Amino acid sequence: MSIQTSENGRTLRTADGTSRTTPPAPARGRLPFGRWLREKGWRHAVGVAVSLFAVFPLLYVLSAAFNPSGTLAGAASLFANVSLDNFIKLFGNDQRPFGMWFVNTLYVGVVTSSAASVLLGALAAYAFSRMRFTGRRVGLLSLLLLQMFPQLLAVVAIFLLLNGIGEVIPALGLGSQLGLIMVYLGGALGVNTYLMYGFFNTVPVSLDEAAKIDGASHVQIFFGIILRLVTPILAVVGLLTFIGISSEFVIASVVLTDPNTQTLAVGLYSFVANQRTEDWGVFAAGAVLAALPVMALFLFLQRYIVSGLVAGSVKG
Repeated sequence: MSIQTSENGRTLRTADGTSRTTPPAPARGRLPFGRWLREKGWRHAVGVAVSLFAVFPLLYVLSAAFNPSGTLAGAASLFANVSLDNFIKLFGNDQRPFGMWFVNTLYVGVVTSSAASVLLGALAAYAFSRMRFTGRRVGLLSLLLLQMFPQLLAVVAIFLLLNGIGEVIPALGLGSQLGLIMVYLGGALGVNTYLMYGFFNTVPVSLDEAAKIDGASHVQIFFGIILRLVTPILAVVGLLTFIGISSEFVIASVVLTDPNTQTLAVGLYSFVANQRTEDWGVFAAGAVLAALPVMALFLFLQRYIVSGLVAGSVKG
């Protein structure tokens, strides 16, 4: 049987020579505007409105960064004046070493989020997911409950504690980045562990049992098998931790007193701290550059974010 297509439809020819023509498929007409607006149009309108609402502050800050006037009032007309003066001032001030702040932020963020928070959270999540011990459920709920009280409430206690530790171990006292990292690691567990715990539960226990039959220990199972299977949630926790640490201001401003050890959040505040000498243009330029590492890390880990968040939040 052969098929021939024409403007009037399709012609079917059988083996015995007979033919039969089928009518053409009806063309799909466009929806009336009112019906399209009710069914689909309003979604486009909402999407455009939300996009404008989210993009406008970013454009405003970017415009202020390139505006040489140094005030936010001069940035009312977006990109009316474009200049690199603010960026030149940002890197040309010896009393406010922006380059050093940038390096310090990367150091504190990478060490705390990548090397420490992710590892501690993964170890705790593996223990809660794979081991059965007394107080397991109470421990999980306690970690989640403690996150209702942020570290901000303990600023005075943190200051007094680091002040006392600094008299014995100066490397962990006030003004040291290592002391700030230790403070951040004190809150590394909690929501991150609970999120990882949900993702670890999606990994079949049969893999652990098969490895134990072959003589593998918990350490070998964890580093050799589990970590490779839970890469998405590790990427999500690392990204969220890095973003939180890069933008944290209160605790970092209390601990870091030397301008050479300060992070970007603390250092940039000095440009607008004094009302008489505030320079919002330089501040905006620094804010734009400070967002680059977070944006680069987000784009690099983007393929893991959705799967890590969804699987870790709905499985438990």
